[in-house]
Order: sequence, then C-alpha cells, then structure tokens
Amino acid sequence: MSDHDIVVYGATGFVGALVARHLAEHSPEGVRIALAGRSESKLDAVKRRLGVEWPTLVADAADADAVARVAGSTRVLVTTVGPYAKYGKPLVDACARAGTDYLDLTGEVLFARRSIDDNHEVARSTGARIVHSCGFDSIPSDLGVHVLHQAVRNDGAGELTDTAMVVTSLRGGVSGGTIDSLRHQLDTIKRDPSQRRIAGGPYSLSPDRSAEPDLGRQSDIATVRGESVDPRLRGTLAPFFMASYNTRVVRRSNALRGYEYGRGFRYRELMSVGTSPLSPLLANGVKLGFGALVAGLMMPPTRFVLDRMLPKPGQGPAEKGHFTCDFFGRTTTGARYTARFRADSDPGYGGTAVMLGESALALLLDRPEGEGGVLTPATALGDALVDRLRAVGLEITASRL
Repeated sequence: MSDHDIVVYGATGFVGALVARHLAEHSPEGVRIALAGRSESKLDAVKRRLGVEWPTLVADAADADAVARVAGSTRVLVTTVGPYAKYGKPLVDACARAGTDYLDLTGEVLFARRSIDDNHEVARSTGARIVHSCGFDSIPSDLGVHVLHQAVRNDGAGELTDTAMVVTSLRGGVSGGTIDSLRHQLDTIKRDPSQRRIAGGPYSLSPDRSAEPDLGRQSDIATVRGESVDPRLRGTLAPFFMASYNTRVVRRSNALRGYEYGRGFRYRELMSVGTSPLSPLLANGVKLGFGALVAGLMMPPTRFVLDRMLPKPGQGPAEKGHFTCDFFGRTTTGARYTARFRADSDPGYGGTAVMLGESALALLLDRPEGEGGVLTPATALGDALVDRLRAVGLEITASRL
C-alpha cells in the first residue's frame, strides 16, 4: 500500500501552492496528501499557511533516485515544476515505471511527444495513467470537444467535421511558466532544427501519425471571419496563442478513441478581439505579435530585452480573472452544435489550480475504467472530471443549435 494518496510536487511555487490550497479545501476526509519540493523549510511554510499537518518530501527534480522514491510513495502524483522538458522527465518516467498516476501542466509539444514515445507502453504495462496538460492547457479544449461530441452522439447526428474553439472572453495574466516553457522549446529547436517539424506538425502527439487522415493544411496561426465559424459570430477572429499545443491534444484524444469524433474531424482554436470595424486590424495585430514574440525569443539581442519584460516563472496574477471558451461544431448530417467551458477565475493560475486539483481527485476517487498509458484529460478522466468541475462552479454545457 502506498504511503500517500496524492503528492503535490512543486508545492512551494505559486501554482503548486494554489493546488495544495484547493486540495486542502475540497478533499474528502481521509485522503492522504503530501507536499514535495526541493526545500523542507519552504514546504513547512506552505503547510503553516494552509493550516495542515501533511507530510513533506524533499527531492530535487534532477535527482532521479529521489524523484523515484517520491513517485513510488503515492497513488497519484501532481507536478507543477516546469519547464517540463528541463525538469520533468525523471519524474514522469519514474511514475510510468512505478504504476503511479501522473498529472502535470505542460504545454510543451516536444516534452509530451518524448513522454509518449518513452512511456506509453511502459505505463500500459504497469497501469499508470500519465495525463499531461491538466490546466488551462488543455482541459477546456479537450473537455469542451468531449461534451460536444457526446451531444452529437446522443442525438445520433453523425460525426463531427469542422469544429472550433473560440475564446470569447479572457481576463488574466499570462503565466510566467508558460513563457518559460516557450523559451525552452524554442531553444531546443534552435539547437536541433529537426525538432521544428515535430513541434509544428498538426498530428505531432497522435499515437500513429501515419494513420491520421489527410485533411489538407491546418494552420494554427491564422485569422478568419467569425461567420465562417458560426453564422452568429461577427468580426475577425485572431489565432489563440495556445492553439499550436491544444489542437494536438484534442486530435490525440480523437485518435485514442478510435476516431469517435470523426475521420473528417478538423479542429482549430481562435480568439475574439471584438466586433468593431477594427477587428481585422486587431486580429492581424495578434497574429503578427505572436510571430514577433517567437522571433524575438530566438535572437539574442531581443531575447535579452524580452527576458526582462516578460513575466517570470512563479509570478502570480495581478487581479482576479475569468475565461469563456465557446465551441462550434458541424456534423456529417449537417447539424450544428455548440458547447461552453467557462470559469470565474484567472485561467493560468486560479482556474488551472482548480482543474489540476480536481483531476487528481478524479483519478484517485472516481477512476474511470480503462487502460494505463500516456493519455489526455478527455480519455483518462472524461465525465468524471466534467462532473467534478461542474460541482466546484465551472460551467460546462453542450447543445444542438
């Protein structure tokens, strides 16, 4: 029997401490939780702030033996320590070998691809569920399409074809950890240009990329007219800054489910910049701005300046936030469906902490049937997580138009 039910690794960081607080407030009595990190004194400080008497485990992310002991001590391990390509591999490998369920917040294509290659079959043999991307990246995307598909299936309305998530409302800080992950992935591509093709491929996280349908060019950095997504949308839509990761997670879910969403399922993510006559200018400004950020981080002179301007890992939001993600899907029978995933909390911090904490409780207490492996939030947790998130106040709905 494991010593702990849930271990939060990285509990002294900003998001890690928020996850620990959520678990302290929402875990049923009797759930055995421990905090882990590099500093015992900082872990003790987190315990004092939370008013809990949980055990603490000291382990440096680079110490493979130490993280293996942490992984072997618990049923579910939650880690907020990124960039994951830099710090996360020993821990996810240890969990796969130990049969320990694992959850993280990565939005790094190259890390997730390596984890799939190295750990999927190992985790299947041990029963471990390795579930990457259990925060704002990529739970709204993955569960939004999950409930959209359920509505279509329940109505017998065919399969999904053109489907889009549109971020229609967003207020909150960009996570310093997200920026740091982008830096690290760009540095990896700069050192090894062959990684660019993996990072940019639309099916780069799929279990068998050669089995994916040829649906033509699928660009994540594009502006489109709102009416082309849904007749009720106005203005020009901008690319969503995490589309290049989230879309690959959703496509992996479709493939892992035997293409239940549809062999002709096309998925993209966009962001509203308003409906004024200036929306085309604003949308193209977002597109150009994202390209400029990537280019700036690739070149040493501008990287020096940007590193001092952008948020640092561990920095929290300046104010309370919220987000609304609306989904629009068409089916092979011509029907149209919509779904919504909404929360009144900062997407990169408070909202992410709730999603990650509830994912851990779902794996521990409501573990759906299924095999181990490197899975996605939808395929590992599905309805169990949807129900839990609804119970703590998130809006997740789907309906036919």
